[in-house]
Amino acid sequence: MLLHLPHILTPEEVLQAQTLLATAPWGDGRVGAGEQAKQVKNNEQLDHDCAEAQTIRQMVLRGLDRNTTFFSAALPKKVFPPRLNRYGGDTNFYGNHIDGSVRYMPDGSGRLRTDVSCTVFLSNPEDYDGGELCIADTFGEQAVKLQAGHAVLYPGTSLHQVKPVTRGHRLACFFWVESMVRSDGQRRLLYELDMNLLGLRQRHGDSAQTTAMTGVYHNLLRMWADT
Repeated sequence: MLLHLPHILTPEEVLQAQTLLATAPWGDGRVGAGEQAKQVKNNEQLDHDCAEAQTIRQMVLRGLDRNTTFFSAALPKKVFPPRLNRYGGDTNFYGNHIDGSVRYMPDGSGRLRTDVSCTVFLSNPEDYDGGELCIADTFGEQAVKLQAGHAVLYPGTSLHQVKPVTRGHRLACFFWVESMVRSDGQRRLLYELDMNLLGLRQRHGDSAQTTAMTGVYHNLLRMWADT
């Protein structure tokens, strides 16, 4: 499931993030990447522990906590601490790749399975050319380029790339989610059921039928979830 999440960050938060990143200490994005990734990766990243990264990371995590659609779609068990990257100039692309299936948490607290990938855009699309996040899914390749503060969720199993940035800079925050529900197909069914129940309640109020269907949702989640 590929899903657009609008307004993860407020306009004020976007401006604060952009201001911090304008003077941030960017480094080679290939540092720490696997051998295969290094062959197609050519971007910049911030050190995980630098002050700018820590501030923006907390901002994004607070934004995710505010967003009920993120919880419904991702059903997060663990969230990898968000990181920051930049594309532009001589370091302007990331070729086709699939994210590693398991990552070690930076604080040494264990491992995380990358069921869901997420990118939060921090540059407005009119400020750079190129830089589309192209994701291969069952409907072909989807090109994603969103407003600053908006995010896209997609399966961690997807082949994807960032197209070359030919003008300006593309700033983004990225991270992974280990979901309580491992299967993308099962997550999709639960998300669709949840969203339709929400729509029915808003339109007609609660009823015996919506109460029963809510029970179906939770029983499916109980059946599929690993907490």
